[in-house]
Amino acid sequence: MNSSAGREPAFLRRLALVSVFSVIAAASCAHRTTTVQPPAQPPSGIPPSQQEQPSSSAPSGAPSAAEQQPAVPGEYVEEGVASWYGVPFNGRPTSTGEIYDMNKFTAAHRTLPFGAVVRVTNLSNGRETEVRINDRGPFVANRVIDLSHAAAEELEMIGPGTTPVRLTLVSGPNPGIGFFGVQVGAFQNEDNAERLQAQLEARYSPVTIAIYNSPYGVFHRVRVGRVPSEADAAALAARLRSEDHLTTFVIRLDN
Repeated sequence: MNSSAGREPAFLRRLALVSVFSVIAAASCAHRTTTVQPPAQPPSGIPPSQQEQPSSSAPSGAPSAAEQQPAVPGEYVEEGVASWYGVPFNGRPTSTGEIYDMNKFTAAHRTLPFGAVVRVTNLSNGRETEVRINDRGPFVANRVIDLSHAAAEELEMIGPGTTPVRLTLVSGPNPGIGFFGVQVGAFQNEDNAERLQAQLEARYSPVTIAIYNSPYGVFHRVRVGRVPSEADAAALAARLRSEDHLTTFVIRLDN
């Protein structure tokens, strides 16, 4: 009896200590936090090839005002977001075949003719510069121009990477002459591009695939139509968005 009675308090003390430690451990777990690092932001100056819509799953917005008006110097005005590109595109051919020099005042635009000169106004700070169009892009919704490093530096937008701008056409070689189409997808997988082409050919003609060899890989750009004005191309783009739920970009078709 005495031996048993002497052991019971010790047992109870051990049980009490275990309970206390369990409560402390549980409290520690309850207050433990997990830090989730946000995804890295893309670097500024991502070139147009890397900003292309990789598929045609999400429709873009309505045609811009520029897609609904003729490209007349002094009258053509377009607003949207500008981006810029530099390395590793520096020293590579542009869409004109001219070698890209990021230290010159040039830019990529989807519909203005090559050689057109555009005044770009940074709506965030009022700074202006003029650039010559010698490349095609950017293929991202709401973006209207992709500037060289030199032009972006002049507008003080290197750090942010993008900025709202106003474009005013200063001069251009026969801006109203040429053919236009609608880009509906850009794929690195050629089979995906050909599948979309086959799907659309029954109702639209022509449907072509343009190959673009970027530093990051080959893109297969699916393009629909060949019409004589931006307004006609904008109407075609609206139909493709409404009936086929495709991402659309009105583009000038260059030889």
